[in-house]
Amino acid sequence: MRLRAHLTISQNSIVSASFQISSPQQSEDHILFTHTGTTHKKGVIKMPACLCGTWDIVSNVNMEGYMIALGISPCLRKVALKLKLRKVIELQGDQLIIKTLSILRNYTLSFRVGQEFEEFTQGLDKRHVKSLVTWEGNKLACEQVGEKKSRGWTHWIEDNKLHLELHCEGQVCKQVFKKNVPE
Repeated sequence: MRLRAHLTISQNSIVSASFQISSPQQSEDHILFTHTGTTHKKGVIKMPACLCGTWDIVSNVNMEGYMIALGISPCLRKVALKLKLRKVIELQGDQLIIKTLSILRNYTLSFRVGQEFEEFTQGLDKRHVKSLVTWEGNKLACEQVGEKKSRGWTHWIEDNKLHLELHCEGQVCKQVFKKNVPE
């Protein structure tokens, strides 16, 4: 078992702290919390699964339907369907960072679970949305409120693979990624 801690200290007090507990099998829970002052907890978030790592796409079902729902042009859809995506998910303090990388475009999303934030979907359809990411059981789910209805995504781990469902206006794209293990 391994314990990794990140502390932010201001004026001799711990402002925030996060701990990540992991085992070689990655089956232990990961716990994040923020602490203000010296004695009061601000909040506790239990992260049921560690999504962290580098992941390469192995399947991509209904990406075109999802892009049509977003209003992406036919030319850009044709190019996007040929891309080999890579996800890099990191935990820095109490922020999750999800990077979607390709040879055409990269998109980075940084957020705190449970805190609504303004997002500009530059790497996709270039819209402004209000996003809220929460844990729903073992799934990290995001709802995006804006011009498009029923928009968002869900990440989770199943069978040692990272699953991602993207949804918008009744269209669902299902992607599966395998962990990239350096040789």
